[in-house]
This record gives sequence, C-alpha cells and structure tokens, in this order.
Amino acid sequence: MTTRAMPAGVAAGPLAVVVDYIRLTKPRVISLLLFTTGAAMFVAEGGNPGWWLVLWTLIGGYLAAGGANAINQYIDRDIDDVMHRTDARPVVTGRVTPGRALAFGIALGVASALVIGLSSNWLAAALALLGLVLYVGVYTLWLKRTSIHNIVIGGSAGAVPPLVGWAAVTGDLSLSAWILFAIVFYWTPPHFWALALMLKRDYAAAGVPMLPVVHGVEETKRQILLWTFVMIAVSILPVASGAAGLFYLVSALVLGLVFLYLSWRLYRDPAIGWAKATFHYSLLYLALIFVALAVDAF
Repeated sequence: MTTRAMPAGVAAGPLAVVVDYIRLTKPRVISLLLFTTGAAMFVAEGGNPGWWLVLWTLIGGYLAAGGANAINQYIDRDIDDVMHRTDARPVVTGRVTPGRALAFGIALGVASALVIGLSSNWLAAALALLGLVLYVGVYTLWLKRTSIHNIVIGGSAGAVPPLVGWAAVTGDLSLSAWILFAIVFYWTPPHFWALALMLKRDYAAAGVPMLPVVHGVEETKRQILLWTFVMIAVSILPVASGAAGLFYLVSALVLGLVFLYLSWRLYRDPAIGWAKATFHYSLLYLALIFVALAVDAF
C-alpha cells in the first residue's frame, strides 16, 4: 500500500497542518486516559495532590499517549486505508507523510518523559514510556495482526495511565495502584469487543483477527458478558484494599449493573443491536467510575 498523495496544487494552510498533527494524537481517545490518570492521583494523595502536579502529569500523559497514537498511524497506514473508520486519517490521505508522523510520535514520547520526570519523578516518566512501548510494540507490531488476544494483552497499555498518576504522587506503586490498573485492564475487552462487533466487516477486510471475525458474533457477545462480570468484581477491590469507601462502592455497583444490563441485552439480542449502546456506555462507565474514585478520595 502506498500513502495517497494530495492533489496537485493543493497546499494545506498552517492551521490545517496543526489540526492534522493534533489528529495524529487522537485527542478524543486520550481524554478518557487522562481521566484515569488524574483520578488515580487524587486517590493516591487521599485528596488534592496539588494542581500544578496534576497539570504537568496530565500534559506528560497526553504527550506519551499522543506519541503512541502517532506511531500507530505510521505503522497501520496500510490497514487504515482499507477500513472506512480510519481511511481519512492524515497519514493515509497524505496530509502528513509517514516519516513525519513517526518522527512526531517519537518526539512526543521523549518530551513526555522529560515533562513527567522533571515535574514529579522518573518512575512515573518510565511508566509513561512503558505505556507507549506496550501500545506500539506489543499491541500494534505484535498482536494486532496475529492474535484474537490482541486487545486483551495489548490492552494493558491503556491500563498504564493510573499507574503513572499514582507514581507521580507517591513515587512508588502500591497494591491499590495495581487494582486501578486492573479495573481498566478488565474493562478493555467488553469495551473494545462491542466496537469490534460494529466494525466486523472493516476488520475482516483489513485482515485483523478480532474476536468476532475469527470466532463469530455469538461467541463475542458471550465473552463480553463474561468479562463484564469479572470487571464488576474487580471494580469493588479498591474498597477491599482501603483505597475507597462507601460512596465509591455504591457508585461502582450502580454503574456496573447498568453495564451488565447492556451486556446481557447484547447477549440475548439475535443481532448486534445493543452493541452501539454497550460501546458508548462503556466510555461513560470508565470515566464515571474514576470520577467516583476521585470524589471518594475527598
């Protein structure tokens, strides 16, 4: 596959160039990761860890995740061209050359380490880079095109931000930090498989072995339901570890039961009519459960 060239005589203005580079970072996706980073900082502190520390950690987290996303679009430009959801990305359309996208992603990763390391500590900086490496190396380069477990194992990259936030405040990683990691880790499969149900044809056309492509729709719906049960159980663990109290417990149970209801309806639906509702609620679920953690910390 060759990247599509821009039409002759068409030059992008400065603002359009800036917008394309911002798009390389996938800001809408990153916003959810920043929720988990910031909330973990409040839980680690047991209150407000300081707004400047929060701000610089979130900036560094954005740079790390944005760098990973830019490198991902460099690597996946061939299959992005095949999938309708991704065929307008800047690298695919030729608005940003592959080499520049790669250099931009690497630069953001380096900047992330410096921002977090200098504003908090180098453990948090190393964890931010670990998230980038997991996403690019384990998910994009290794598992995405080879295994149905791509978003299960590769999903660990998206679970790193709470560790970054925790380490930025405390300088270490306690059991509670790893529980926050686990919440995101077990949330990822039901979230992403609901999306994969909606994009089954795209993934099949691109040759990506997502669960519904390899094992079918019914097995995917069954796995979403099973992983939702596990996710709800894991979401209660912050109370057991002492990281959260009654407010969070009630919030986690209510939010989890709504998720379970949607997963059950999806499982029982002979088609995939509930996949969209399940996917969109999963985004809200993760944001709200970490907001509940932060509120409980006060």
